[in-house]
Amino acid sequence: MLTTLGVVLPVFGLILLGYLCRRGDVLGPASMAELNRFVVWVALPALLFDIMAHTSWSTLWQPGFVLAFWLGSLLVFAATVALRRALGRPLADASLDGLNAAYPNSGYMGFPLCLVALGPESLPLVTIGTILTVCVAFAQGIICIEVGLQEERRPGRLALKVCRALARNPLLVAPALGAAASGLGVGLPAPAETFLKLLGAAASPCALVALGVFLAQQGMVRGRDLNATLLLSCGKLVAMPALVWLLAVAMRLPTATVHTAVLLAALPTGTGPFMLAEYYRRDARVTSATILVTTVLSVLTVSLYLAWAV
Repeated sequence: MLTTLGVVLPVFGLILLGYLCRRGDVLGPASMAELNRFVVWVALPALLFDIMAHTSWSTLWQPGFVLAFWLGSLLVFAATVALRRALGRPLADASLDGLNAAYPNSGYMGFPLCLVALGPESLPLVTIGTILTVCVAFAQGIICIEVGLQEERRPGRLALKVCRALARNPLLVAPALGAAASGLGVGLPAPAETFLKLLGAAASPCALVALGVFLAQQGMVRGRDLNATLLLSCGKLVAMPALVWLLAVAMRLPTATVHTAVLLAALPTGTGPFMLAEYYRRDARVTSATILVTTVLSVLTVSLYLAWAV
């Protein structure tokens, strides 16, 4: 538990910092939107480009791990979207809920936790899991949100409008350009490398501070929003890791690979859904509460898994 707590505490610290800065009026009422705009349009695209530009195609060739982790995430995402749609949620909001239940904080928490708990040999798989989360799962959510926001219902024109919207989205364009640079073997000069790493490193901290500002302005959820938060938290902390474990065991993956996949799947909800909620001007109350609740509860759930498995 101390290992997990040591990884989670900095996340809490950044959220608390944003909360206190807003309560103390150090950051103004527009700061949350401005911080999030910086993350979505500047810092996160730099991070996504940098990740993809430095990932060779051969590194990604871990088909068993990729299938178990990605399929587990996809199934939880799809089931959550279907359930929330059945309860009357618009597709855009249901898609955000799906990400809340299937978007682990693998980039920010996965590397230090897996390094301590599973050793350095787990880090290549953590890199793949991070790419699947911040690029593939993110893209799935964005596509569903864009489809839900379009008023056009004729299939051909709807597809054209969605494609145009996606082509303008920096969170899809940046990793696509990074992948192209990697595939073509294009290297960046050292100053550009440093620039991207410095800029990309600001993405998660700024998003967590923005989340704290949001919580200070909106407060915690109640009623139906609280029920939704608990449902999505169960999906993230219980359903996704259990499903990934079943898939990984069914594929007879090596024990170390199974533990890495499950540990990544068991991480709390990352800040990606919150960024998208603000970017698309959707209600972020359930999303922010889910991030907070899963981060708190993950200290217990992740520690229990480590005690049982490692």
